[in-house]
This record gives sequence, C-alpha cells and structure tokens, in this order.
Amino acid sequence: GDRVALLSNTTLDWVVLDLAILSVGAVTVPIYASLTADEIRFICDNSGASLALSQKASHTQKFVAEKARLPKLRRLVQLEGALDPSAAHDAWAQTREAFWATGKARLEPLQKTLAERRAAIAPVDLMSIIYTSGTTGRPKGVMTTHDNMLSVAEAIGAIGIVHRDDIQLLFLPLAHVFAKALVMAWLTSQHTLALAQSPDTLRADLLSVRPTLMAGVPRIFEKFYAAVLAKGLSGSPLRRQLFARALQLSAQMGEATLQGRQLPAWQRLQFAILQRTVFAQIGKGLRLSLGGRMRLLVSGGAPLASKIAFFFHHAGLLLVEGWGLTETGAASCVNRPDDNVIASVGAALASVEVSLAADGELLLRGRALMPGYWQDPAATAEAIRDGWFYSGDVGTLDAAGRVRIVDRKKDLIVTAGGKNVAPQNLEGLLKTHRLISQAVVHGDRRKYLSALLTLDADELRSLAQHLGLGSASYAELTQRPEVLTVVQELVEQFNGQLARYESIKKFKVLDHDFTQDSGELTPSLKIKRKLITQRYQAVFDGFYDEAY
Repeated sequence: GDRVALLSNTTLDWVVLDLAILSVGAVTVPIYASLTADEIRFICDNSGASLALSQKASHTQKFVAEKARLPKLRRLVQLEGALDPSAAHDAWAQTREAFWATGKARLEPLQKTLAERRAAIAPVDLMSIIYTSGTTGRPKGVMTTHDNMLSVAEAIGAIGIVHRDDIQLLFLPLAHVFAKALVMAWLTSQHTLALAQSPDTLRADLLSVRPTLMAGVPRIFEKFYAAVLAKGLSGSPLRRQLFARALQLSAQMGEATLQGRQLPAWQRLQFAILQRTVFAQIGKGLRLSLGGRMRLLVSGGAPLASKIAFFFHHAGLLLVEGWGLTETGAASCVNRPDDNVIASVGAALASVEVSLAADGELLLRGRALMPGYWQDPAATAEAIRDGWFYSGDVGTLDAAGRVRIVDRKKDLIVTAGGKNVAPQNLEGLLKTHRLISQAVVHGDRRKYLSALLTLDADELRSLAQHLGLGSASYAELTQRPEVLTVVQELVEQFNGQLARYESIKKFKVLDHDFTQDSGELTPSLKIKRKLITQRYQAVFDGFYDEAY
C-alpha cells in the first residue's frame, strides 16, 4: 500500500523497478523527468509517497530543493552516478548501491513475507497513481488497479495490434499511461520490447533495432512527414513538381474519402500513376528510415491530422489511430489493422463500453475505468456518474461503433456568429507544414479566428539560408518581414482548404517556441491551452482591436 515515486527517463531500470514495487504490494507513482521541483513536490505530497527513486543527480536535486516541504518522504534513492555534494551529506538521500546493500542484507529473512505479499495481491488492488497532464490546472491522481491495466492489455492482444513475434520500440515516457499500456501489452503477449536510448536518438535506434511495431504521439509522425517533405522538395525541378502534385492529390483524395465522394476520373488516374511512382519511392524511403521491418505504427495521445494519416496510407504504411484517457487505461478505442478508418479512432476495445451523452460527450464504463481520483471524492463524483465516466471529449459514433473525436468539450470554440469550431483540428492542419512547430487557435465568442504560431528551429534556419538572411538568432529570424511573409502565405494556403468561418484571419509568430520548461507544453507535448490563453491574453485581445 505504500506509494513509491519513480522519476526517470524511459529505461530498463524503470520497467524493472515498477515490477519490483508492484511485487511487494506497493503502488507506483510515476513522475515525468521534465517536471519542475514544485510539480514533483505536489505529486509526492498529494500521493503521500514514502520512498522516491530518481534516475540521476539532476533529478535528485529537484527533490532536495523541496525536501522541507516533503515530510512524508522518508528516503530518496538515486539510481545512477554519485550524489551531488549538497545531497551526499544527508542520510535521507542514498545511492543505488547503498540502498541495494541494505536490501540484500534483509532479503533472506523476508522471503516468506514477500511470497505472502505477492500471493495476497488482488486484481482490485491499487497498482499505480498516475497523475494527469494538468492541461487545465493542477494534475489529478488517477487510481489505477491491476485489473484496469490487465483488461487493457488483454483487449489490445485480442485485436491483433501486437503479435508474439513482434519487436516493439518504445520511446514514450513511462510516466504516461499510454506507455504503461504498451508495457502491459508486452508482458501479456511476450513479444520483444526494445527501449530507445532517448527520443533524440530515435532515428538511430530505429535503424539499430529494426522494429516491427512502434507507437507514438502525433508529433513524431509529423516530424517524419516533415522530413519526407524536406527531401522531396530538394530534388530537380521535375521531381519537385511531381512530388508536390502527389502530395496535393493525396490530401484531396483523403478529403474526398472523408466526405464520401470521389475525385474526377482524370484526377484518380493521375493519382494512381503517382502512387505507383512517387509514393512508391516515398514508401520505400520511409520503410528504410523506420528500420525496414515495420509492420504497424500506432498514434495516440492527441489527434492526428487526417492529411498525415492519408499520407502514410498512400505510402503503403499501416498507421492506426487510437484514443483513450488516463482514467480509462489509455487505450479505449483503436482502429484495427484490418479495419483502419482514417479520421476515426476505431471501435471500443473489450475493456470499455462507449456511449454518447445528449450533447455529444463521450461516456465510458467497464473494467478499464478507474475507481476514482486519489483523495478527491468531489472530482470523482463529477467525472463518474451512474457508472459512466464523462470523458470531456465530444465525438460521434457510426453504425459500426467507430468513434470519431471532434474536440475537447471545454476547448470547442463558438464564434460570435454561432459557428462551432474544433481548434485541435485546425491546429493539427497548420502543424502539417514543416515550418510550423506549434499552433494555438483562439476565437471563442469572437467575430473570427486568430492564432499564435511558433516555428520549427531547423526549418527556420533552412528558410533563412534560402532567403539569404544570414545567421541571426532564432528570435530575430522569427520577426523578419521575409519570414513573416512566408508564414502569411502558408496561412492563406490553409485557409483555402477551410470553410470561411474556420479560416484564420489574424495571427502572430512568437519569437520563441513553447516548451515544457516554460510550462506551456505538458510532458506528453500537448499545449496547455488555459495557461497560454492567460499568458498571451493581451495578444489575443489585440487581434480583435480594430486598430490592430
């Protein structure tokens, strides 16, 4: 029953220590390595953690900085390297070796106790307290039982997402429930799990491991898309022209599919030729960059732009999208490999049942549903009513039970003209261009939509070189008139694909990108909309000042 905080990057240690914690009937409290000292203090204090495990000295320092406000935390163990001098003098903090030595000395007489502990663990027992990403305020501790996660793993295995002979490459942070579900699926299916060295080494790790299965958040697939674009648009004039036309027709074919119509016969014929030539080469290059053996890609954690989903589809790679929440074990719905309907997140897994409230909010219940929020009965009562979990996501259900996510209920924009707009869809569309790093669309109860945009540092440097702007800083380049003109043209191109009420009338390019360190991104790389809206309120208000 003791809570053990575990702060580390994605490593084998994390997986093994998590199992060790569970094997003695304790409860894992995963913490993102990127969180601030104050955020770590809140999670440890709220969960009542008595022991904390930190990967390295820089992580340990965050605990040490908050020690005075962590009276319940009895011991801190650093897993790698020597303790920093500021922590070494305090017996409260220990190295891995010192902690292990204590454990080994006590192990023999405790064997019977440990066996009894393991035998006594029941499916309904608490397994983890996983804190939500906190996009709208302080995170809540989601109580997750052994049976919650086991039901998700069993349901994933039942639909052919994982095979016994798969090699899965995992790079997602293990503090995220998405990664937790993937590890549980590995334990139940017994395929091979490979852990990336870090997100920064992903491309090299793909070539080394040559996996058959990989899951990621949309940002990862956006980067692969951007890399293909950069390469395809750097060839001869004819190759660039054919490449651009192939991408254009891919997007148009996708849009027509979503609308239930067909493009004219001459465009279909043209695309069929380009798919056998240009897209065949794109697919070959993508498969090689993914290691050459990739069977299945899974996207989750946030909406994937349908334009990118169709791009992978037309390149011959199987990319399925899923949806779920921390409160429902991460995987609630997912497209099946043999029934992959782009722009939907597939039908519900056996671990949950999905229904719709009168206003379109998606409701879930079943084995995967959490028992509640840790020490927060009010939030639990608000979220779970009559056995149904109110997800906060608005969606639709088709005749086959497939779910389509519209947007977060609280994020939906209703313009002054009464039009409903889903900002995540527009933001995802804007980010399909390799120059755009992040986008935040605004306009609730306003006359039109506006947006904050940030630029990708690598693409900005490439653009600056192309425009002959020299080696100015990132901040300076983002505000150069030549760069802003390019962004204006991009926004106008995107507006041409949208209904008039969805178009972005005004925007501002920030002189910095959003980061986790600045508090504007969650560890799972979702924007903190509420915080950004508050932080840049003056900018948003200025968009609607007629003198602007």
